[in-house]
Amino acid sequence: MLKKILGVYEAPRAHWVGNGFPVRSLFSYDNHGKALSPFLLLDHAGPQNFTPTTGRRGVGEHPHRGFETVTIVYEGEVAHRDSTGMGGIIGPGDVQWMTAASGILHEEYHSEAFASRGGPLEMVQLWVNLPARDKMSPPGYQTLLNADIPQVDLPNGAGRVRVIAGNHGGSQGPARTFTPIDVWDVKLRTGAVTELQAQPGCTLALVVLHGTVMINGQEVVRAGQLVHMDREADTVHLEANNEVTLLWLSGEPIDEPVVGYGPFVMNSEAEIQQALDDFRSGSFGRIPAAEAVPVH
Repeated sequence: MLKKILGVYEAPRAHWVGNGFPVRSLFSYDNHGKALSPFLLLDHAGPQNFTPTTGRRGVGEHPHRGFETVTIVYEGEVAHRDSTGMGGIIGPGDVQWMTAASGILHEEYHSEAFASRGGPLEMVQLWVNLPARDKMSPPGYQTLLNADIPQVDLPNGAGRVRVIAGNHGGSQGPARTFTPIDVWDVKLRTGAVTELQAQPGCTLALVVLHGTVMINGQEVVRAGQLVHMDREADTVHLEANNEVTLLWLSGEPIDEPVVGYGPFVMNSEAEIQQALDDFRSGSFGRIPAAEAVPVH
């Protein structure tokens, strides 16, 4: 049975995050709230062509608490360092899954090699909420390399699904998650017709990054648009008008209050205030010097 389309939303104009990431926010916790639980935010950075430089481009040290960030790189390279002592460089096809949980400081810049040669950069960053029981868990970091992410071919040569988290076609994604979620990177060929199966009762959002696709034979969705599907039924019918890249985001809703303040997402105003106090007191730790950070 086909899932119903609840809404199609256009991303606003791009804004800069630091000096290295021109992003369009497809959704955030303050405009879609509970509707897309457990997902809080999705920024699409680029595609943007950068000229060579010897300087640093990106965003400097900043905190997070209460959720996870998932960075998927399509083009370019991103270097990461954080207060757990983890860090490294991810390139095309790689994914960085960072668990902020009780509190983390991190920074994200173009890698030194990419900055020096220049070129196109494109990536997305997704924020995934944590349930109250896990918000104060220890922070952590997962590097998911392209080679370790299963790629499942769709029937009749329609395209492929990279399974970052969850399961598709019997292939399990490498990401460890706190609640059941599916994060799939989907590519469809021009003229492809296919169906994907969803979990009934779960949130489902489709984010079209490139191309134009007709969904369920009724709605044409273009690059830069978000499709919110209902939580009933289990099937989504896709027809690609041209080459399409989209993200499939499905997850078990977290039926808890969402109270956010910038980089902190908790369940109450008191917890937000505590996060601010803890950050100001230095309890989030510090980012080690660059030479001390191992590459993973």
